[in-house]
Amino acid sequence: MLETAASEISVETPGEMPVFPPSDLLSEEPQLETYRHLKQLILLLTCLERLWSNRNDFFAGGNLSIYYSSRQRKSEDVKGPDFFVVLDTERKERKSWVVWDEDGKYPNFILEVLSDSTAQTDRGLKKQIYQDVFRTPEYFWFDPYKFEFKGFRRNYRQYEEIEPNERGWLWSEELQLYLGILNEQLRFFTPDEQLVLTPEEGEAKERQRAERLRQMLLDRGVNPDELL
Repeated sequence: MLETAASEISVETPGEMPVFPPSDLLSEEPQLETYRHLKQLILLLTCLERLWSNRNDFFAGGNLSIYYSSRQRKSEDVKGPDFFVVLDTERKERKSWVVWDEDGKYPNFILEVLSDSTAQTDRGLKKQIYQDVFRTPEYFWFDPYKFEFKGFRRNYRQYEEIEPNERGWLWSEELQLYLGILNEQLRFFTPDEQLVLTPEEGEAKERQRAERLRQMLLDRGVNPDELL
Protein backbone atom coordinates (compact mmCIF):
# COMPACT_ATOMS: atom_id res chain seq x y z
CA MET A 1 0.00 0.00 0.00
CA LEU A 2 1.26 3.46 -0.81
CA GLU A 3 1.26 5.75 2.18
CA THR A 4 0.67 9.48 1.87
CA ALA A 5 3.75 10.97 3.53
CA ALA A 6 7.51 10.62 3.32
CA SER A 7 9.38 8.38 5.74
CA GLU A 8 9.82 9.63 9.26
CA ILE A 9 11.99 8.19 12.04
CA SER A 10 10.96 9.35 15.46
CA VAL A 11 13.35 10.31 18.26
CA GLU A 12 11.93 10.50 21.78
CA THR A 13 14.45 12.98 23.25
CA PRO A 14 17.78 14.43 22.11
CA GLY A 15 20.60 11.96 22.52
CA GLU A 16 18.40 8.85 22.47
CA MET A 17 18.62 6.21 19.75
CA PRO A 18 16.09 6.71 16.93
CA VAL A 19 12.95 4.59 17.09
CA PHE A 20 12.49 2.72 13.84
CA PRO A 21 9.07 1.44 12.75
CA PRO A 22 8.60 -2.30 12.10
CA SER A 23 10.10 -3.75 8.94
CA ASP A 24 8.58 -7.25 8.67
CA LEU A 25 5.32 -6.04 7.17
CA LEU A 26 2.92 -8.12 5.11
CA SER A 27 1.66 -6.82 1.78
CA GLU A 28 -1.92 -5.53 1.90
CA GLU A 29 -2.70 -5.44 -1.79
CA PRO A 30 -6.16 -6.52 -2.99
CA GLN A 31 -6.74 -9.39 -5.39
CA LEU A 32 -6.19 -8.47 -9.05
CA GLU A 33 -9.36 -7.56 -10.89
CA THR A 34 -9.19 -10.01 -13.81
CA TYR A 35 -7.32 -13.08 -14.95
CA ARG A 36 -5.84 -11.02 -17.77
CA HIS A 37 -4.30 -8.65 -15.22
CA LEU A 38 -2.85 -11.61 -13.32
CA LYS A 39 -1.41 -13.19 -16.48
CA GLN A 40 0.22 -9.90 -17.43
CA LEU A 41 1.99 -9.53 -14.10
CA ILE A 42 3.17 -13.15 -14.10
CA LEU A 43 4.45 -12.69 -17.65
CA LEU A 44 6.53 -9.63 -16.75
CA LEU A 45 7.92 -11.21 -13.57
CA THR A 46 8.87 -14.56 -15.06
CA CYS A 47 10.43 -13.07 -18.19
CA LEU A 48 12.58 -10.61 -16.27
CA GLU A 49 13.67 -13.18 -13.70
CA ARG A 50 14.62 -15.63 -16.45
CA LEU A 51 16.53 -12.97 -18.37
CA TRP A 52 18.38 -11.88 -15.23
CA SER A 53 18.78 -15.36 -13.76
CA ASN A 54 22.52 -14.78 -13.23
CA ARG A 55 22.04 -11.45 -11.48
CA ASN A 56 21.71 -10.99 -7.73
CA ASP A 57 21.43 -7.21 -7.62
CA PHE A 58 17.72 -6.55 -8.15
CA PHE A 59 14.26 -7.14 -6.75
CA ALA A 60 11.12 -7.39 -8.88
CA GLY A 61 7.73 -7.25 -7.20
CA GLY A 62 4.18 -7.76 -8.40
CA ASN A 63 1.03 -6.54 -6.62
CA LEU A 64 3.17 -5.89 -3.54
CA SER A 65 2.82 -3.13 -0.96
CA ILE A 66 5.45 -0.41 -0.67
CA TYR A 67 5.73 1.10 2.81
CA TYR A 68 7.51 4.43 3.01
CA SER A 69 5.86 6.29 5.89
CA SER A 70 6.73 5.37 9.47
CA ARG A 71 3.25 6.54 10.48
CA GLN A 72 1.74 3.74 8.39
CA ARG A 73 -1.34 5.74 7.50
CA LYS A 74 -3.65 3.65 5.37
CA SER A 75 -5.53 4.78 2.30
CA GLU A 76 -8.30 2.83 0.61
CA ASP A 77 -7.76 4.80 -2.59
CA VAL A 78 -4.04 4.40 -3.22
CA LYS A 79 -2.47 0.94 -3.31
CA GLY A 80 0.99 -0.34 -4.18
CA PRO A 81 2.35 -0.65 -7.74
CA ASP A 82 1.26 -3.57 -9.89
CA PHE A 83 4.85 -4.21 -10.98
CA PHE A 84 8.11 -2.61 -9.90
CA VAL A 85 11.85 -3.18 -10.04
CA VAL A 86 14.49 -2.01 -7.57
CA LEU A 87 18.10 -2.09 -8.75
CA ASP A 88 21.33 -2.39 -6.76
CA THR A 89 19.70 -4.37 -3.97
CA GLU A 90 19.84 -7.93 -2.70
CA ARG A 91 17.85 -10.47 -4.65
CA LYS A 92 15.76 -12.26 -2.04
CA GLU A 93 12.13 -12.95 -1.18
CA ARG A 94 10.24 -10.17 0.58
CA LYS A 95 6.73 -9.92 2.06
CA SER A 96 6.56 -6.26 1.03
CA TRP A 97 8.97 -3.47 0.13
CA VAL A 98 9.80 -1.46 3.26
CA VAL A 99 11.80 1.62 2.30
CA TRP A 100 13.34 2.32 5.71
CA ASP A 101 14.58 -1.27 5.90
CA GLU A 102 16.09 -1.14 2.39
CA ASP A 103 18.62 1.69 2.81
CA GLY A 104 15.98 4.19 1.73
CA LYS A 105 15.71 2.70 -1.75
CA TYR A 106 12.62 3.31 -3.88
CA PRO A 107 11.75 1.55 -7.15
CA ASN A 108 13.76 2.43 -10.24
CA PHE A 109 10.95 1.26 -12.50
CA ILE A 110 7.18 1.08 -11.94
CA LEU A 111 4.42 -0.20 -14.19
CA GLU A 112 0.69 -0.08 -13.53
CA VAL A 113 -1.78 -2.37 -15.31
CA LEU A 114 -4.80 -0.14 -15.84
CA SER A 115 -8.38 -1.11 -15.09
CA ASP A 116 -11.62 0.85 -15.16
CA SER A 117 -11.53 1.28 -11.38
CA THR A 118 -7.86 2.31 -11.08
CA ALA A 119 -7.02 4.14 -14.32
CA GLN A 120 -7.83 7.62 -13.03
CA THR A 121 -5.68 7.14 -9.92
CA ASP A 122 -2.86 5.53 -11.93
CA ARG A 123 -2.78 8.46 -14.37
CA GLY A 124 -3.12 11.10 -11.66
CA LEU A 125 -2.38 10.63 -7.97
CA LYS A 126 -0.03 7.68 -8.35
CA LYS A 127 1.88 9.38 -11.14
CA GLN A 128 2.39 12.39 -8.91
CA ILE A 129 3.52 10.25 -5.94
CA TYR A 130 5.97 8.29 -8.08
CA GLN A 131 7.32 11.53 -9.52
CA ASP A 132 7.50 13.72 -6.41
CA VAL A 133 7.82 11.35 -3.42
CA PHE A 134 9.38 8.16 -4.78
CA ARG A 135 11.36 10.03 -7.45
CA THR A 136 11.15 6.86 -9.48
CA PRO A 137 13.11 7.42 -12.70
CA GLU A 138 10.60 5.62 -14.95
CA TYR A 139 6.86 5.04 -14.81
CA PHE A 140 4.80 3.07 -17.36
CA TRP A 141 1.19 2.05 -17.64
CA PHE A 142 -0.62 -0.49 -19.82
CA ASP A 143 -4.29 -1.34 -20.31
CA PRO A 144 -4.63 -5.07 -21.17
CA TYR A 145 -8.05 -4.54 -22.75
CA LYS A 146 -7.82 -1.15 -24.47
CA PHE A 147 -4.05 -1.46 -25.07
CA GLU A 148 -3.31 2.05 -23.89
CA PHE A 149 0.45 2.09 -23.35
CA LYS A 150 2.57 5.01 -22.15
CA GLY A 151 5.88 5.54 -20.43
CA PHE A 152 7.46 8.48 -18.61
CA ARG A 153 11.03 9.29 -17.65
CA ARG A 154 11.85 11.72 -14.85
CA ASN A 155 13.77 14.75 -16.10
CA TYR A 156 14.43 17.83 -13.96
CA ARG A 157 11.94 16.57 -11.34
CA GLN A 158 9.15 16.13 -13.88
CA TYR A 159 7.96 13.12 -15.86
CA GLU A 160 8.34 13.50 -19.61
CA GLU A 161 6.61 11.09 -21.96
CA ILE A 162 8.88 8.58 -23.68
CA GLU A 163 8.70 8.65 -27.45
CA PRO A 164 7.99 5.25 -29.07
CA ASN A 165 10.24 3.80 -31.75
CA GLU A 166 9.03 2.79 -35.20
CA ARG A 167 7.52 -0.40 -33.76
CA GLY A 168 5.64 1.48 -31.07
CA TRP A 169 7.97 0.15 -28.36
CA LEU A 170 9.23 2.24 -25.46
CA TRP A 171 12.81 2.10 -24.22
CA SER A 172 13.54 1.71 -20.51
CA GLU A 173 16.88 3.23 -19.55
CA GLU A 174 16.62 1.64 -16.12
CA LEU A 175 16.06 -1.91 -17.34
CA GLN A 176 17.97 -1.50 -20.60
CA LEU A 177 15.04 -3.17 -22.33
CA TYR A 178 12.25 -2.24 -24.70
CA LEU A 179 8.62 -2.71 -23.72
CA GLY A 180 6.12 -3.36 -26.47
CA ILE A 181 2.77 -5.00 -27.18
CA LEU A 182 2.83 -8.45 -28.77
CA ASN A 183 -0.28 -10.62 -29.14
CA GLU A 184 -2.25 -8.27 -26.85
CA GLN A 185 0.30 -8.58 -24.04
CA LEU A 186 3.05 -6.28 -22.88
CA ARG A 187 6.44 -7.91 -23.41
CA PHE A 188 10.10 -7.15 -22.87
CA PHE A 189 12.53 -6.97 -25.79
CA THR A 190 16.32 -6.85 -25.68
CA PRO A 191 18.33 -3.88 -27.04
CA ASP A 192 18.73 -5.79 -30.33
CA GLU A 193 14.93 -6.18 -30.43
CA GLN A 194 14.75 -9.87 -29.55
CA LEU A 195 11.77 -11.08 -27.52
CA VAL A 196 12.55 -11.87 -23.89
CA LEU A 197 11.18 -15.39 -23.52
CA THR A 198 9.18 -16.94 -20.72
CA PRO A 199 10.64 -20.09 -19.12
CA GLU A 200 8.17 -22.17 -21.15
CA GLU A 201 9.08 -20.40 -24.40
CA GLY A 202 12.76 -20.85 -23.61
CA GLU A 203 12.35 -24.58 -23.04
CA ALA A 204 10.37 -24.93 -26.29
CA LYS A 205 13.10 -23.09 -28.18
CA GLU A 206 15.76 -25.40 -26.73
CA ARG A 207 13.74 -28.44 -27.76
CA GLN A 208 13.40 -27.08 -31.29
CA ARG A 209 17.13 -26.39 -31.44
CA ALA A 210 17.93 -29.91 -30.24
CA GLU A 211 15.54 -31.40 -32.79
CA ARG A 212 17.11 -29.40 -35.63
CA LEU A 213 20.56 -30.57 -34.55
CA ARG A 214 19.35 -34.17 -34.40
CA GLN A 215 17.89 -33.91 -37.88
CA MET A 216 21.11 -32.39 -39.26
CA LEU A 217 23.08 -35.33 -37.89
CA LEU A 218 20.62 -37.84 -39.33
CA ASP A 219 20.79 -36.11 -42.72
CA ARG A 220 24.57 -36.62 -42.62
CA GLY A 221 24.23 -40.29 -41.78
CA VAL A 222 25.09 -39.89 -38.11
CA ASN A 223 22.95 -41.55 -35.47
CA PRO A 224 22.86 -39.02 -32.60
CA ASP A 225 21.96 -41.76 -30.12
CA GLU A 226 25.32 -43.41 -30.77
CA LEU A 227 27.13 -40.20 -29.79
CA LEU A 228 25.90 -40.39 -26.21
